[in-house]
Amino acid sequence: MLRRGDRGAEVTELQLRLKQMWLYNDEINGQFNRRVEESLRNYQWSRGLQSELSVYGPETRARLEAETQEP
Repeated sequence: MLRRGDRGAEVTELQLRLKQMWLYNDEINGQFNRRVEESLRNYQWSRGLQSELSVYGPETRARLEAETQEP
């Protein structure tokens, strides 16, 4: 599970997947910051994933991976 403040390759992958969905247009830097959180929340809200709002948990990950290509 990823949340604001986390860093690393998994966050980079999340940023790239959100970018594919046209939800994230900031720097790809591997930092889970406010912009990543906002983008993720918008994605989750649009997909009815309110149980994981603002965190990148297993349900959100599975859904986003199914809708995007591996970066």
